Amino acid sequence: MSACYGLSPTGLSLFVRVTPNAGRDVIEGVETRDDGTAVLRLRVKAVPDKGKANAAVVALLAKALGVPKSAVSVVSGETARLKTIAIVGEPDLTILQ
Repeated sequence: MSACYGLSPTGLSLFVRVTPNAGRDVIEGVETRDDGTAVLRLRVKAVPDKGKANAAVVALLAKALGVPKSAVSVVSGETARLKTIAIVGEPDLTILQ
């Protein structure tokens, strides 16, 4: 099984699958996809309109990882369910286990 994150010189790259317009904001855990890759499943209440869901993803991950929102950014997949998130610094990785 592969990891849902990779280390970078500035911090961490996190691979996520987002379900927008959900009933609540929640991190569901790590999921192994059919191709063998791992992603962190997230659900957010926000609708996928004008970056609202991406902002909710950033806020949810920042809180869970114990880093400021400014340290979390979407680097790819802005309009897709599968996203790569960059986290600067040393996040608390206990949510990934």
